[in-house]
Amino acid sequence: MDIASLVGLIMCFVMMLVGIMNGAGLANLVKEYVDPASFIITFGGAFFATLTSHSLQDYIKGLKSFTLIFKAPAQNISEMIRKITDLSNVARKEGLLSLEEAAADMDDAFLKKGILLMVDGTDPELVRAIMETELVSIESRHKNCMGFWDTLGAMGPAWGMIGTLIGLIDMLYHMDNVATLGPAMAVALVTTFYGSVLANAICIPVSNKLKADNAVEMMLKEVMIEGLLSIQAGENPRVIEEKLKSFLSPSDREAVASDAGGEE
Repeated sequence: MDIASLVGLIMCFVMMLVGIMNGAGLANLVKEYVDPASFIITFGGAFFATLTSHSLQDYIKGLKSFTLIFKAPAQNISEMIRKITDLSNVARKEGLLSLEEAAADMDDAFLKKGILLMVDGTDPELVRAIMETELVSIESRHKNCMGFWDTLGAMGPAWGMIGTLIGLIDMLYHMDNVATLGPAMAVALVTTFYGSVLANAICIPVSNKLKADNAVEMMLKEVMIEGLLSIQAGENPRVIEEKLKSFLSPSDREAVASDAGGEE
């Protein structure tokens, strides 16, 4: 589990509650900050407007993608570089056909597909074209999920403002009772508060996390493509390792075990 996402999300609401209780107090928390009509306008309007912006299938996938921010990446780029370097040593000693057995034990479908294409003797340019096409398709699916949260994040404050305007219009029609103006204004502003919370405590952080995870996955798959094509070209394992290390920051390159690429 990704602890950073869980702790960050929880602490966002904890910080808000601390601020609310400091001003309103625990006794007035529900009375002053919980308004069913405001909740329905803001959250209902935002979610249904987002539904209008997406197909039902993409909408459901977008909702489900919320759980992805709590999943820690199964692999990292340093581990993948070691794995590809090991494969290059095997291919250098026993030939490309020997990689078919290694592919059978792999869980990563993308890497497995690339290896099987090489083993089948597919032209290197065609291998690159096939894998890059799949890479584009994967990223496109990821962007649909990220777009869902971007849209919902934009709709939250917008529908919060709509709720505020509804409250202000109602307040102006009842200005004959001055004593009710303050509470009425407060209720009207609750919808803006709800919209801001939806956007800034949930949607924008979720979207940013999905974008960060997508960037890591895209880089990981680019490492796979470059590594497999280098193996197919018969390059030296040490050269392959150094080439793939260029994807990493200088501080991360030391994490890649040099002995994995030292065999020839």
